[in-house]
Amino acid sequence: MQEPLVSIVIPFKNTEDFFSVCLASIHEQTYSNFEVIAVDDGSTDDSKAIGMKMAEKDARFTILTNNGTGIIPALQLAYSKATGTFITRMDADDIMTPNRLEVMVQSLLAHGNNHIAVGKVSYFSETGVNDGYAAYEKWLNGLTSRGTNFSEIYKECVIPSPCWMVYSSDFDACGGFNTNTYPEDYDLAFRFYKHKLICIPCNDVLHLWRDYSTRTSRTSDHYAENTFLDIKFDYFKEIELDPQKNIVLWGAGKKGKTIAKKLLANNIDFKWICNNEKKIGKHIYDIEMLESSILVQQENPQVIITVANHEDQKHIKNQLEHLNLSTYKDYYFFC
Repeated sequence: MQEPLVSIVIPFKNTEDFFSVCLASIHEQTYSNFEVIAVDDGSTDDSKAIGMKMAEKDARFTILTNNGTGIIPALQLAYSKATGTFITRMDADDIMTPNRLEVMVQSLLAHGNNHIAVGKVSYFSETGVNDGYAAYEKWLNGLTSRGTNFSEIYKECVIPSPCWMVYSSDFDACGGFNTNTYPEDYDLAFRFYKHKLICIPCNDVLHLWRDYSTRTSRTSDHYAENTFLDIKFDYFKEIELDPQKNIVLWGAGKKGKTIAKKLLANNIDFKWICNNEKKIGKHIYDIEMLESSILVQQENPQVIITVANHEDQKHIKNQLEHLNLSTYKDYYFFC
């Protein structure tokens, strides 16, 4: 039986230091029925030449030039040329483990449509992985091992952008790369969630994620904190907001104030609570800050939590569960 074709799309720009290693890790996959469509997004170094050299060596690799500017147009062009049963993305500065494609294809064949194959990731850096990325890796891999990625989607991107695979038919149903919303990986994760795709648990590290100071996610305005909050709020309003419930915002820090502004701009009534005794009783944006004890009297609450401290989050979760409130039904952590 013919193995299904996997389409691998890769946007790249000025990654000459890493691109050959990336392409070699694909070339050496244990699963051989794949096509690579890599799109150059205006490189000024030798990245494209490196890609063309691999294409001359292996006909499964195709190198194109972006018609527009940016990752999204590059992804759109790449996917327009894809013909595979399965679709996956790769980043030009990262490395696939040798069995990544094989593991993901077998997972999808076993579970069928409406599923996402994901894998654990491992960060690496010449200068050492910082505490933030190490914590993100641990959190993300914990979700991936259980297949519960979407249970915490409002905290952070729960689908690693270069380490997923889906049926192309499911990808099309979710809108593919056809939106122009950045961060494009977080937006795509929300669309997978919105269309109720199911993550397949995986305990294998399938992707080596390179960190360095000029990585796009570190330098581009598209990946600034406020853009993540924009996506969270917009999808919360579309997917979760229940007109039969009473919105409560918990937290009056920077993120809490941003969400408060969005609620006000959308004419959504809400109560605002916080743990800071110095703020309780005062008004921010003409909204009185209340104690968390008001939740006892609040009927049908739907709580948005913007408190970032992990210990405080544990106390908040215990308090909400004591009130018989359920996560991703009655309350959502936005941090």
